[in-house]
Amino acid sequence: MKEFIAKPCALHVGIQDSGPYQAQPNAILEKVFISITKHPDEKRLEGLSKQLDWDVRKIQCWFRHRRNQDKPPTLTKFCESMWRFTFYLCIFCYGIRFLWSSPWFWDTRQCWHSYPYQPLTSGLYYYYIMELAFYWSLMFSQFTDIKRKDFLIMFVHHLATIGLITFSYVNNMVRVGTLVMCLHDASDFLLEAAKLANYAKYQRLCDTLFVIFSAVFMVTRLGIYPFWILNTTLFESWEMIGPYPSWWLFNGLLLILQVLHVIWSYLIARIAFKALIRGKVTYPRRIRPRLCTLHSFLTSFLFSMPGGSWTVSSFACV
Repeated sequence: MKEFIAKPCALHVGIQDSGPYQAQPNAILEKVFISITKHPDEKRLEGLSKQLDWDVRKIQCWFRHRRNQDKPPTLTKFCESMWRFTFYLCIFCYGIRFLWSSPWFWDTRQCWHSYPYQPLTSGLYYYYIMELAFYWSLMFSQFTDIKRKDFLIMFVHHLATIGLITFSYVNNMVRVGTLVMCLHDASDFLLEAAKLANYAKYQRLCDTLFVIFSAVFMVTRLGIYPFWILNTTLFESWEMIGPYPSWWLFNGLLLILQVLHVIWSYLIARIAFKALIRGKVTYPRRIRPRLCTLHSFLTSFLFSMPGGSWTVSSFACV
């Protein structure tokens, strides 16, 4: 998909098929960059300037270009985001289509009716298998894709996701598991769409998609999730089947997930608010600088998001 669909789309929107500017080869600076620091201070810059007979500004430019060489090209990030966007959108549509005809989508008490002796339908099975296969693919692709700073964090995230999806499947908690997966998939494709717009430098579209993503994220994570999902797993299940050994672990993980939802929602709101306030304080009579400040925040935020990973996009979501 990356070569035959994503790449032509990237070229069509103006993303160049070229890497960053290559720094001029220099053994001394390369040794400092690899062994000592990638961000030399003023004292070190002056010492290198005397040693190489280079201007300090030229050395600063060299280090900036050298740091950019280690960053993945925009084309690569665009292709990766398009792959995730396609999957998240398709799996969300499949989940809605499947759950629309499922009785537990309209009455969550059906999640516990006849539990644990509930039939595993083919549609439910394929839903779980597709989610699980996707996260296994993310797990292995980390070792072949461009290495990122959060490699270890994402490795643990994918491992936990796979573990929790498997745990719910083994314990036949698949009905409520499908509700959790679909709920979290509702906002993930919006984040990837915003990242695609960001890479293509469509500022207004990027800002709009991010605002929509933020609204959907907070409504689903802070509204629907606690009052719909946690209500049925904590209270309706207790009433209908009572607590059982895996019940405590299951609900404990879901409550931890809710804590993460609150933390991430708070961080998003706080950083966005500070970005807007900073723009207002600096340019009280002008509108465009505020928008630029917000866009700078969105740009840095989106570039730091590795494939919707922080959005914890599935049943595991940690």
